[in-house]
Amino acid sequence: MVAPVLFDIGYLVAAALFIFGIKKLSSPRTAPAGNRMGAQGMFLAVLVTMAKMYTEGIIGLELIIGGLALGSFIGWWMATRVEMTGMPELVALFNGFGGGASALVGLSEVLGRLQRENGIPDPGVELYATWVAIGLSGLVGWLTLTGSLMAMGKLMGGFSIPFTKKDERGRRKWVNFPTWGPSWLNFVKVGLLFGGVALIGLMIQEPTNTDYIYGLVGVSCLLGILFVLPIGGADMPVVVSLLNSLSGIAAAFTGFVIGNNVLIIAGSMVGAAGLVLTFVMCKAMNRTLTAVLFKSYGGGGRETVTRTKVGSDPEEVAMACDGIATCVIIPGYGMAVSQAQHAVKEFADLMEADGVEVKYGIHPVAGRMPGHMNVLLAEANVPYEQLIEMDDINSEMPDCDLVLIIGANDTVNPAARSGEGPLGGMPIIDADKARQVVIIKRSLSPGYAGVDNDLFFEDKTMMLFGDGKKMMNELNAAIKEL
Repeated sequence: MVAPVLFDIGYLVAAALFIFGIKKLSSPRTAPAGNRMGAQGMFLAVLVTMAKMYTEGIIGLELIIGGLALGSFIGWWMATRVEMTGMPELVALFNGFGGGASALVGLSEVLGRLQRENGIPDPGVELYATWVAIGLSGLVGWLTLTGSLMAMGKLMGGFSIPFTKKDERGRRKWVNFPTWGPSWLNFVKVGLLFGGVALIGLMIQEPTNTDYIYGLVGVSCLLGILFVLPIGGADMPVVVSLLNSLSGIAAAFTGFVIGNNVLIIAGSMVGAAGLVLTFVMCKAMNRTLTAVLFKSYGGGGRETVTRTKVGSDPEEVAMACDGIATCVIIPGYGMAVSQAQHAVKEFADLMEADGVEVKYGIHPVAGRMPGHMNVLLAEANVPYEQLIEMDDINSEMPDCDLVLIIGANDTVNPAARSGEGPLGGMPIIDADKARQVVIIKRSLSPGYAGVDNDLFFEDKTMMLFGDGKKMMNELNAAIKEL
């Protein structure tokens, strides 16, 4: 018989690995080691939990091995098949799985309690505390699951309907997820939230009534869908971060329900870290969390572009790159969509071969998840020390000979300094202060905020119109021919 203290020691070691792993995630150089430590901690926690369940006779060995094998295969398959451009969707899906797992454990526990206690649980403080934890675990967990699935769908741009007739491009019927947020929808969301809390209260008063339990599941799932439905693409980094936090909070509540210390510790850490990151992202966008959740942002009435700009060709840009001493590359979501990160790295290598100092200016909300640009550039083997955060790179922009912007718009729009409109007050990278600006973009259309970008029309700006990857490859070819 295994002493219970050994299980507690195993959980303590796992929690320590989580703590040290998160600490190492604070630096790009140590982040891979931190990620490995976190994975090792989770692996240890799973092994200890499975051993504890087996020794207590809760579950058979065949189910333990089967669950581990199936889960490991699914995780390996998803991790090896996903493209780096699909990481935001995968992260959103994993957040949903975390919340859903916590909600299922809570639901299983509450139904099991009713069966074990023959419908007559003992009253008292412990009963009420347990049912509050069960209710909050379900409310947050189911909300996180459906909200994350909705976020994944919006990040993907929608989904195709199987078995429908293909169009001339070979695509089946496509369903988009709209950014749909009339003002009255906020009252519906708040009403559902209070409704969920009320159902938790009714569950405490009548623990044997399963209608309240399943009612909470339905209300929470609907709240998760309506929670994400009105939120636009520019706010997705904040939403993904918040959902990550909610998945941790749901796990912590579940830990209280089943008395698992490692779930409480790990869930609390994820919840706290996610909330901190959420507020950091909001600050980077000059937005409050309340505004993100309850107010529309951009995506509505876009300005009509009345000005024109003659586009340059790759040969002209290659000539502008000849003889410079410093270059800053500013990536945006357009780079991710066109999968141009490898072509960007090739451009940087060509510049460095000519003695040019190359750096990358990273805006906190560039992309569709926190750290999206860092992940893409890491895939292309860009050195960590060349990735410079917005506040640090801005001090160098007045001395920069040339800045190359690929797929970014709102994050470099000088209109943000005016303090007015959707971008008013949002911190930006000061690309317009560089001596020469090159922008790779499909057109002159405004970004998500719907605000025209004066940087496009400045005399020192050269526009390369077209797909990011295609134009980068042509620019690299032109530089090689010089």
